[in-house]
Amino acid sequence: MKKNVSFGLVTAALLLVGSCGNKGQQQAPQDNMEVAAVEVEKEKTVYGTCGDGSAMNSLQLITDSGDTLMLNIEEARGHNKVFGGVLSGDRMAVVVNKDRTAASLVINESTLLGNWIMPNPIDGSSIVGIKIKEGGIAESIEQSSIVYKTWKIVDGKLVITSVREGGGDMEETVAYELVSLGADSLVYKDDEDSYEYSRQRQ
Repeated sequence: MKKNVSFGLVTAALLLVGSCGNKGQQQAPQDNMEVAAVEVEKEKTVYGTCGDGSAMNSLQLITDSGDTLMLNIEEARGHNKVFGGVLSGDRMAVVVNKDRTAASLVINESTLLGNWIMPNPIDGSSIVGIKIKEGGIAESIEQSSIVYKTWKIVDGKLVITSVREGGGDMEETVAYELVSLGADSLVYKDDEDSYEYSRQRQ
């Protein structure tokens, strides 16, 4: 037994010395570790469909990868971080904990879809807005100064890409924090402004 321990120690020492002698080989594992850390961070947001087993403080999520998660959403509700409600069959984006047993933020992407309008902030004589469509497509409503292109949910934020008048073809991407989302209202904000919309009825 002692011989095996001694052999193991000598082998470990030789491996350590060998690795110290070649710094180039050490860099790859370090890079892989950094990439892995980024992937773990991305996995905190899980996308899927709300299942029939959902209740007031629990969300059954059938993920895009085919897993079924039972998530406690009591904390999210307590912090007003359940946006758009929980309804079976709806498309969801959920920020989960490491064990994937609880959610700190829930966004109903199905509720988010639609035409959202507000009075023109320049003079209030007309309406302007944004269409949030399936497939990550965004379009402007009665706006020539800004052309919306795409939208997505990333890390619990609404990320919108647009092109502004006078900016050439350069796209601008902004991550907005959701403030509220209901059947008829949508509010989100950035570091400077808050945007309050009402749903446009067809």
